[in-house]
Amino acid sequence: MGIAAQGSQYRFLDIIAAFLVAVLITSNVASSAKIVDLGITVFGFWGIPPVRLAFDGGTLLFPVAYVLGDVLTEVYGFKVTRRVIWTGFGALALASLFFFVLSALPGEAVWEEHAGTAAYNAILGGMSSGGIALASLSAFLAGKFSNSIILSRLKVLMKGRALWVRVIGSSFVGHFLDSLVFVFVASLTGVFRWEIFASLVLTNYLFKASIGALLFPPTLVAIRKLKKAEGIDTYDIGVRLNPFSWK
Repeated sequence: MGIAAQGSQYRFLDIIAAFLVAVLITSNVASSAKIVDLGITVFGFWGIPPVRLAFDGGTLLFPVAYVLGDVLTEVYGFKVTRRVIWTGFGALALASLFFFVLSALPGEAVWEEHAGTAAYNAILGGMSSGGIALASLSAFLAGKFSNSIILSRLKVLMKGRALWVRVIGSSFVGHFLDSLVFVFVASLTGVFRWEIFASLVLTNYLFKASIGALLFPPTLVAIRKLKKAEGIDTYDIGVRLNPFSWK
């Protein structure tokens, strides 16, 4: 049963789905717009080269997408989560197309003097060229689907017990794969420079994992309350955990 049909019987499904899509698009724009440098260097000992903690702007918000994904998978099941993820990527593709078309249109003279096409391309070039969108798509396929699949499978194997184990374990794996694939593809498409590859991967993972850990207590509370409010607790028994299947 799809989101539209289920939304008629569940009060909060469409709201959660809408917020996940909004977080996905906003975090990708932020990733293209700014890279933050905290001025902190880690490692630099035992033969390990020093790594400066710098991260793209989307890192601050993107972990929320994992929290919402955990809630969807744990409460409504993998099929619903899969549909929401692909819906999010459809919205992201639309945003990327819009920024591309906007970059191709001629700029007004006063605006060109004040800001200009060069500034637009420097800030939003990752979105308009598709680099950030492609990186996000690849990373989300690797990270979010692995997170949801692990969470779903552990729930069945553990018979619904120890919610904290599967939420933390699946999220840490998902965050790592997401950070690695995102920075790799973004660097490959020229959004980020290869010189800061290791720094971005490490910092992205540390920040996403840290924010995810901070959000862990409210995540558990939200899952338990939502199960009670919706009167549902889905177990994906016999469900094909294939990201590309619609069955």
